[in-house]
Amino acid sequence: MKRIDIQELHERPWLPGYLRDYMTDALQFVMGVAGVYRPIVGRLSGAVEAAGAHRLVDLCSGAGGPWPWLYRTVKKSRGGDFQIVLTDMYPNLTAFARAREDSGGVIDFWLEPVEASHLPENLSGFRTMFTSFHHFAPKAASSILRGAVEQRQGIGVFDLPRRSLWTMLTVFLVPLGALLMTPFIRPFRWARLFWTYILPVIPFLLWYDGILSCLRAYTSAEMRQLSAEIGAKDYEWEAGETGGPVAVTYLLGYPVPVSPAS
Repeated sequence: MKRIDIQELHERPWLPGYLRDYMTDALQFVMGVAGVYRPIVGRLSGAVEAAGAHRLVDLCSGAGGPWPWLYRTVKKSRGGDFQIVLTDMYPNLTAFARAREDSGGVIDFWLEPVEASHLPENLSGFRTMFTSFHHFAPKAASSILRGAVEQRQGIGVFDLPRRSLWTMLTVFLVPLGALLMTPFIRPFRWARLFWTYILPVIPFLLWYDGILSCLRAYTSAEMRQLSAEIGAKDYEWEAGETGGPVAVTYLLGYPVPVSPAS
């Protein structure tokens, strides 16, 4: 199946910010309960260790992605001075502030909008992207990888959508999960219940954008090709897919340490 690039509804500037936040809140909650990113913990921790990073900069964070639970595992391997900074073009500041509070400050966030391919100069660290790399056309996706290389930063890209019938079928479980779990999402909002049950806009957004995400997804081979085209020979790259019923497509890259001259 050929990749089809159609902009998703939550990416459109006319979508009210509160609906985008409710959608990302629901997506994060469902994915957190399902633990879909657990298979990549070892690979990510190993890459962060190899890169010698003590700060992670998460791009396109939505409502925080998996970091509200994943940070404990990665922090354990990096020590006490480890920090995660959440960023987004449309930052969900309420969710970001909650993640900072719950993590005791290990998770922080950037207040201003951040483009994944143009980070502020003082925002350095190992870059991560969860369920968001497919949003970018090949030229923009390549710019994201090149930006990390030019700043000598590691990068980890992890995507759930896949261009397969099976994955598209599993997308139907996401709005179903939102319908079951919305009353447990915090902070409690009557408006969240209205847009989920009375006028089910949030379940529709999750389903519609989920299908488009699958059509836009990159294969591991395509990710590998994007990294190869950058020509960063002093970078270690790894691309592949995890096993299991819900596979994660990933690309990891980090600078190879330079051996001291003898």
